[in-house]
Amino acid sequence: MTSADIPATEVLVTADCWVRESGAETIIHRAIETAASMVDADTGDAEIAVMLTDDAGIRTLNKNWRGIDKPTNVLSFPALQPERAPDGDAPRMLGDIAIAYETTRSEADTEHKPFDHHLSHLAVHGFLHLIGYDHENDDDAEIMEGLERDILAQLGIPDPYAHDDQVK
Repeated sequence: MTSADIPATEVLVTADCWVRESGAETIIHRAIETAASMVDADTGDAEIAVMLTDDAGIRTLNKNWRGIDKPTNVLSFPALQPERAPDGDAPRMLGDIAIAYETTRSEADTEHKPFDHHLSHLAVHGFLHLIGYDHENDDDAEIMEGLERDILAQLGIPDPYAHDDQVK
């Protein structure tokens, strides 16, 4: 895979709480680049925007777009793809990902996971949604979670679902 196959990823910090995590942008870039290199999807010449927000910001997005009035860890908004190629050199948008700091921090602490591992997982999860994966049924969830495990393993991150399997 060449750098031309990796989507351009812009990270926008919209909440001051992310200042504590100075490496967040690097973590997100690495996670998305690794994911893009391991999936069979046309992600070259495309662009992604990742918004690092807080619980209040993601709660508003969750309420407005999903009708769920509570914060969540990550939301993905796949871009509608034009029927014809865009004019000029404009990149093709894959979509947007929003990640909430407080929920991500709380989950990492509760699950005794390093924050950077959990952030990587959420970035990978959001990216996979942008390229068409979902977990609406058991079969799709199994496929998506397996791909997440493989990508995270490539990043040196343990299986994020191992604890879930033990609880069942």
